[in-house]
Amino acid sequence: MTRERIIERVRKLLALSNSSNEHEAALAAAHAQRLLAEHNLAMSELEMQEEGAGEVELKVAKTVPKWLSSLFATVANAFDCFPIVTTNQEHSRLRFIGVGEDPGVAACTLQFLIKELRRLASGYLSSLELRDNKLPPADRQRIRTSYLLGGVHGIRQALQAQKAQTPTTSKALVPVKDALIRQYREEHVGELRTRRSRSSTVVSEAFHQGRQDGASLRLHPTMKHLPKE
Repeated sequence: MTRERIIERVRKLLALSNSSNEHEAALAAAHAQRLLAEHNLAMSELEMQEEGAGEVELKVAKTVPKWLSSLFATVANAFDCFPIVTTNQEHSRLRFIGVGEDPGVAACTLQFLIKELRRLASGYLSSLELRDNKLPPADRQRIRTSYLLGGVHGIRQALQAQKAQTPTTSKALVPVKDALIRQYREEHVGELRTRRSRSSTVVSEAFHQGRQDGASLRLHPTMKHLPKE
């Protein structure tokens, strides 16, 4: 497939990533990102400079748990985005600042991984209660949090390995992206405060099971209806 056809296919996938079907959109966005990495396409070939940096956000509950904050940062790093959490009286916004389609891909990926981790955590708790009877609410919450933190750890390992093998951005274009993101922050984002999260005491068994499940999670499931080659 010629470079021009690859770019055309990427554009079709990115258009499909705006689908109202959330699962389909996430898969299309992830597949587009993989094509960019696998064929070492320069983002400049997709009009990087013309498009510049921008942002995509997800609204979540006002209090962002540690596992979600960690997952947010992990996904942002995987897709070369700068993560910002903005909180008001009603909710928090997880903001991905990046170039081109990166923030959209990152947001779709985060939505998908949040659902998958919650599903896996519910399954893990159900299996424990089948084995050991119903858990007290406090124990259940502690085990769930430990599992989710482990899950994020496993996902981070998987995404880092994927990025090392197929970088999101070619080395030559990393400074270009960084400059565009920095310019966007200067123009659209106020002064930032860095918050340090407290260390967590986890349930070892739950954490290690979560890490194992997170590391083996299918980050990009097969999609039935992708644009044809």
